[in-house]
Amino acid sequence: MSEELKRQILSYMESHNTMTLGTCHGEVPWAATVFYASDGFRLYFFSAPDSRHCQNLAANPRVAVTIQEDYRDWLKIKGIQLEGTVVVVDSVMEKAKAMRVYARKYPEIMKIFTHPGSGVLYKAFLKVKFYCVVPERIYYIDNEQFGFGKRQELVVSEQ
Repeated sequence: MSEELKRQILSYMESHNTMTLGTCHGEVPWAATVFYASDGFRLYFFSAPDSRHCQNLAANPRVAVTIQEDYRDWLKIKGIQLEGTVVVVDSVMEKAKAMRVYARKYPEIMKIFTHPGSGVLYKAFLKVKFYCVVPERIYYIDNEQFGFGKRQELVVSEQ
């Protein structure tokens, strides 16, 4: 595993906020954009279990994810594509870890979501679950560095 590639991927994940989560149920694909916080290569997000993407995940935990900006210049395109599995964060220890990771990245929103005085947002947060994307392969695209249409692959072994 190239340490430089690993560093670039981790830096990119840490410096961005949203990912597009590709799910599938049966033969019907779906994509949803969610906020995430990263811990190494793992991506934590929370969502309502009755949302379409979470219903898909209950049936099929395999996912594809992209993280990117909206570029006008093709030569400047940079981003991440990955494939992996999503797990529901169930254990108390893992939930505490997910909350810490998320609060580190979004301290203000976590204060709002976890304060009873926030009303509707607090009530909504009580209904969500944390999920974790465990990547197996990560592809890093940087057209300025690697050239147009080229990407570097990182195979991720269980951390």
